[in-house]
Amino acid sequence: FMLNKTIFLDRDGVINKDVNYLHKIKECEFIDGIFEACIYFQDIGFKIVIITNQSGIARGYFNENDYQILTNWITLQFNKKSIKLLEIFHCPHGPDSKCSCRKPRPGMLLEAQHKYSIDMSNSWLIGDREDDILAANNAGINNTILVRSGHKINEDISNAKHILDSISDCVKVIK
Repeated sequence: FMLNKTIFLDRDGVINKDVNYLHKIKECEFIDGIFEACIYFQDIGFKIVIITNQSGIARGYFNENDYQILTNWITLQFNKKSIKLLEIFHCPHGPDSKCSCRKPRPGMLLEAQHKYSIDMSNSWLIGDREDDILAANNAGINNTILVRSGHKINEDISNAKHILDSISDCVKVIK
């Protein structure tokens, strides 16, 4: 029985440009190189899971249905490029919630691990905030990449194993 090795991707800032509380298809702009990187990951035997904090739902900026419409569309764009996403997990809760799923808590990663028999020690997480990295570490993933998406990050104290300029650079690190 083989465990799945997986690339966990944050959504906003890694897959698409981070516009505040993205919830409309017309505002979704994919980051250059995301599809090519995912095809490469798939080709070398990784599964792909997206994990995303979506506090815009708790804040009332959009609802679960708006989120699902966009998510279905994003999934379709990956499918059109022959990229199979195992699943997109999201946390709809706000920053003050006591939920287990909001990054830096590891709930979404652990749920994926149990659902898809994921080998965390051979998996990677790519995110653009320290909370993504901490969520990975809290779930037993040490292979982490922080991509520079424009968020202020203190690179000197980041727990990320690698800090890279873009998703395209990740293919040089993940072999």
